[in-house]
Amino acid sequence: MNTTSMQAALAVMAEPNRFNIIELLKAGPRTVSEIVQLLNIGQPQVSRHLRILSEAGMVRARKKAQQRIYSLEAQPFQDLEVWLDSFRVLWEERLDNFEDYMSDIQRKEDS
Repeated sequence: MNTTSMQAALAVMAEPNRFNIIELLKAGPRTVSEIVQLLNIGQPQVSRHLRILSEAGMVRARKKAQQRIYSLEAQPFQDLEVWLDSFRVLWEERLDNFEDYMSDIQRKEDS
């Protein structure tokens, strides 16, 4: 995922109702009516948020009779994980440097 796509994904998830929908779908696929009931918001709003999430490639829908069942797409979240890992590496390096610094201070105090 490039930087522009990453920014778009984060912007889409920043809206509280869309974030809550993602949280619900993390547990497994759900119908629109289940999402409406669990989030206690109107069906038109849920459908609008699902459309935005779908356009961003974060959810997919499959039809089952008269219902649409929504689930999360894995790739955008895997891309986010890779992006966040780059920060984890940065912080681990800084913490290693801090640990080395503290060890040097401790050795000087002990000698």
